[in-house]
Order: sequence, then C-alpha cells, then structure tokens
Amino acid sequence: MSDPGTVTSPTAKRRVPLWDNARWLAITLVVVGHSILKLISESDAAYAVYLFIYAFHVPVFVAVSGYFAKAGPPGARQLQRLLTDIIFPYLIFETIWTVVRWLLGGRFWLDYASASWTLWFLLALAAWRVALPYLALIRYPLVASIIISVGAGYIGSVDSTFALSRTLGLLPFFVFGWKLRQWRLTGRWLTLGAHTVWRWRAGALGLFVILAGIVVTNIGTLRALKIRRFLLYNEAYPEFGYDQIWAGGIRLGLILLAFALTVAFLLLVPRRRTRFTALGAATMYIYLLHSFVLYPLRETGVLDGPQPGWVLPALVLGSVLVAMVLSLPLVRRVIRPLVEPRAPWLFRPQHTTAAGTPVPGEPS
Repeated sequence: MSDPGTVTSPTAKRRVPLWDNARWLAITLVVVGHSILKLISESDAAYAVYLFIYAFHVPVFVAVSGYFAKAGPPGARQLQRLLTDIIFPYLIFETIWTVVRWLLGGRFWLDYASASWTLWFLLALAAWRVALPYLALIRYPLVASIIISVGAGYIGSVDSTFALSRTLGLLPFFVFGWKLRQWRLTGRWLTLGAHTVWRWRAGALGLFVILAGIVVTNIGTLRALKIRRFLLYNEAYPEFGYDQIWAGGIRLGLILLAFALTVAFLLLVPRRRTRFTALGAATMYIYLLHSFVLYPLRETGVLDGPQPGWVLPALVLGSVLVAMVLSLPLVRRVIRPLVEPRAPWLFRPQHTTAAGTPVPGEPS
C-alpha cells in the first residue's frame, strides 16, 4: 500500500515517527474494537470500552489517511496506485472472503457491491481520494463534507451498497486530515519544547478522562439512545428509530467531538521513535488480515452469553498481540502479493500519456 508515514525532502524520503506511531496505535484500537464486539450485549464494561474507542479510533484512522492524500489533479502514477493499492486488494480479499464462506457451508456468491466486514474501508478510501480534488475546489470543503455527512443520514437509499453510507458519513474526517496538513501544524508541533508539549498533552488527556467518565456513568442511557449505531456511520437515522428532524444534530455533535478527540489523540502520540514505530508501515496488513484471526471468535459462538471478567482484558491484550504479529516483516513478505499487488503487465508503458498516445519526443 502507499505509505502515508513519509514526507518528501529535496534529497530523499524520510518517515516521520509521529505518523507511524499514530497509525499503529489507531489500527490496534480497530482490532480491539472488533475483538470485544461479541461482549458488548452482555457486559456494560465491554460496551463502555467499545463506545470510548469508537468515539475516535476510526475518525483518527481516516484522518491520517486524509493527511497524506493529494488534492491536485491525479496523474497517471496516482491513478495506477489507486488501482494497485486499493481496488485490486479489495477485489482479491472480497473474493477470498467469498471462498471462505463457501468452504464453511455458505453459498458461493460473488457480490462486490457488498463489502465483507472490514473491506468497506477500501471502497471508501478509493472514493475519498477521487473526490478530494473536487472538494478542494470549494471554498469551505470541510464544512461541505460535514453537510454531506449529516445530510446522508436522512436518506434511506444511502446504505451499505459499495460502502456508500460510511463513505459519506466519514468523509469529514478524511477532509479534516487533509486540512491538518494544509494548516502545517505538524512542523510546529514537532518543534515545540517539552514543557509546552506536556501542557498540551495534559489538556488532551483531560479530554479523554472526561469522555471515559461520561461513558462509564451513563452507559445505560447510551444504550437506550443507540449511540453505537450513530458511531458506525453505516445506516440512515430512521433505520434505527431516529426519524426526527433533529437526528442529524446527534451526528453533527459526534463529528465535532471526534474532531477534538482526533487532535487530542495526535497530541498524545509519541513524537519520537518507539518500539512500535516501525510497525506503523504495516497498518493495511493488520487491517485486512486481523478479521481472519478474529473470525472464529465472531462466528463460533465461543463468546456468546455472559463471560468471566477476565475475558475483556484478555481480548484487549490479545488484540495488541495480533496487531504486533501481523506487523512482522515475515507476514508482510508472505502476504505482500495480496495486499500490494503490482501487476505491471496490466499498465501502459510510462512513456505514453494517460490517453495511450506517445509522449512527444519519446519512441512510440
């Protein structure tokens, strides 16, 4: 996959540890959220952890992707990378999931319009990258993306087909990430002194403490309000009982909260290299592969019903271990043809234009 942890200097490309750290921490939270899903119906503690994580972890992951997106007219290389980095892996892994379900007794039915489990992100990412150059032409692209997101929740036909509901619902976070780069905040943050940094981090930590306190002390109310359904961004409001005109206000509030939490999360991420910095280059491997590891927990029923108290922390620790293992160079080397298919035979030579005509001065 393309590597959003790099920046280009006049002489070479170098990785910025802040972003690799952020990517690995965010994807690990994704694994944790998926691993504890089966517990939330029976356990308030698991549901509290789930809501706390879902308030910001997907927005962070989307925002980091947006930070490194390009808003200029796409060139031939960018269009090729869109195919090799996103479309081809989607087709490959959607086919694999179809085969897996068939081998487990299901019907063999290829349906590329309905993304399996985590694969919606690839469809959404492709759409966001294509749409960004057009949104960048608008005077206030972030405001426009928020209006699109909130408005989409009122339209029942905006559903999970080609991940359209999540594509539109989470669009503000992709644009927000792109705007963070336009505001050139990273360079300023990396040059701040330790004393100033820790003041900002104290405020960020305080925000997360407040969020945790609200979630834990109001877990019953949050269940009744179906806040989890809002945080998934994959359904129209009426689909889960919110047919009132003010339903979009809840999504708007959650979007604004997620903006603040995304910034707070990035403030807390280590700025220097850590033991997991190098693992940040493997986030797409973790994202695409962890669902296969968790599939037995999801489908066998082993986590159905009430569980002992130790199961929740065990799943959290297990999720961290899964993220670490799937980040290993050996795993990446073995799985690379599936996650990063290159298919050079499919593309025109680089000395032709996007329309296929020879570049002036080049041999035809």
